Amino acid sequence: MRIARLFLYSAAVALLATAAAKIVTSLGHSRILLQRDPVSGFMFRDLFRVVGVVEIVIALTCYFRKRIWLPAFLVAWLATTFLIYRLVLLWAGYRRPCPCLGNLTDMLHISPQTADSAMKVILGYLLVGSYATLFWLWKEKGKSFLPASTSAQPGKSVA
Repeated sequence: MRIARLFLYSAAVALLATAAAKIVTSLGHSRILLQRDPVSGFMFRDLFRVVGVVEIVIALTCYFRKRIWLPAFLVAWLATTFLIYRLVLLWAGYRRPCPCLGNLTDMLHISPQTADSAMKVILGYLLVGSYATLFWLWKEKGKSFLPASTSAQPGKSVA
């Protein structure tokens, strides 16, 4: 349980950082903000704002929610959505780095390729961590439904 909680806290930090980057970028005047996203068709400015707010809501849920099922599910949902987005970009022939952080990479003097690689690592972390947490919760729930008489007692068969 402690590891799952630690994962959710770290996911909250990662989501808050990426949300802040998206929202700060959306307030700027970069050319990319006036372009349309090739997948959704929305202007990047609007997409950054909406996704940033969704990330903040999920991050706050990860941090403040006592039970861990909902936050783990939301992180898995968001990470899966990001993975599908990246796969659609790849399938459509989009070979440039994901514009996930907008022009913030310029402000931080980070190459778009480095930022894209970092975002892939964060995406992998969120995917593996959230699905591992959900799997663990599912296994724990299954254990709680076993009748008390089925606990392994030496010499007794369970029928």
